[in-house]
Amino acid sequence: MAKARQAETAESPAPEGPWDVVIAPAAPWWRLHLGELWQYRDLLKELVVRDLTAVYKQTILGPIWVLVQPLITSLMFALVFGLMARMSLPGIPALLFYMSAIVPWAYFAGVINKTAATLMANANLMTKVYFPRLIPPLSTMFSTGFTFLVQLAFFFLFALAYHLSGSYHWAPGAALLMLPVLLLLLMMLAFGTGLLVAALTTKYKDLNFLISFAVQLLMYMSPVIFPLSRVEPGSMLRPIIEANPITPIIEGFRGALLGTGMHWGSLWYSFGFAAVALVVGIAAFQRAQRSYADVV
Repeated sequence: MAKARQAETAESPAPEGPWDVVIAPAAPWWRLHLGELWQYRDLLKELVVRDLTAVYKQTILGPIWVLVQPLITSLMFALVFGLMARMSLPGIPALLFYMSAIVPWAYFAGVINKTAATLMANANLMTKVYFPRLIPPLSTMFSTGFTFLVQLAFFFLFALAYHLSGSYHWAPGAALLMLPVLLLLLMMLAFGTGLLVAALTTKYKDLNFLISFAVQLLMYMSPVIFPLSRVEPGSMLRPIIEANPITPIIEGFRGALLGTGMHWGSLWYSFGFAAVALVVGIAAFQRAQRSYADVV
C-alpha cells in the first residue's frame, strides 16, 4: 500500500500555471520593488482614506479639527510668545507669523509620530496577508500631507483677510514658488526619520514612549516659536539651532509665505541631511520587516 502511494505521488505531475506571488529569499534593501507599490495602489488609497476618517470618527467637530488644532496653537503662541514675550517679527501679525511655522511643523511631527508607530499599529494586518510593507508608512505620509494642504489653504485665507482689511500688506513675492521644494524636503526628512524610528521600535518598544516627547522637545530647538534672527550670532545656542536640519526648512516656509529674509543656500544642508535620513530609514525599515512577524 505504501509503495503504491509512493508511485502515485511520483507519477503525479507538478502543478503548473501563472503565480500571483512568488515567495523567495529576502532581496537586498535597495530593491524596493516599486512596481509592486504601483500594483497595490488601491490598497494605498484605501489606507489613506482610513487614516483620514478614523481619526475624526465619533467626534463632535469631525474634520473641522484639522483647522481648529493649528489655529488654537497659533493663537496661543501669538498671545504668549508674540504679544507678551515679543518674539515674533515686528510688522507681521503674530497669528500669521506662527501659523507659517506651525503648519509645516505639524506635518513634520505628525509624519514622524505616526510613521514610527505604523508597524505596531498594523500588526494584525501585516502578519496575515502579503503586501509591500512600505504601503502603511506611505499612507501615513499622504494622509498627513492632505491635512497639511488644507491647513496651508487656511493660512492663505487668513493672510488674504489681513490684506483686504488693510491691517497687513501681504506680499510674499517670487519666493512663494519655493513651496514645492520646501514641501519635498520636509517629506524626505520626516519620512526617513519616521522609517528609522519605526524599525527601531520593533525591537526597542520603549521608543514608543520617547518619540513624541523627543519631537516636542525638538520644536523648542527649531525656529517655530522665534525666528533665527532673534538668536544672537555669538550665542552658544545658535550653532545648535543651525545644526538642526529642520531649521532652514521652517525659515524657508516663513520666507516663502511672508516674504521675510531667508538664506536659501542653507537648504542644501537640509537636502543632504534629508537624503541621508531617507536612505538610512529605508534600509533600516527593509531590514526590520524581514523579521517583523517573529519580533511582534
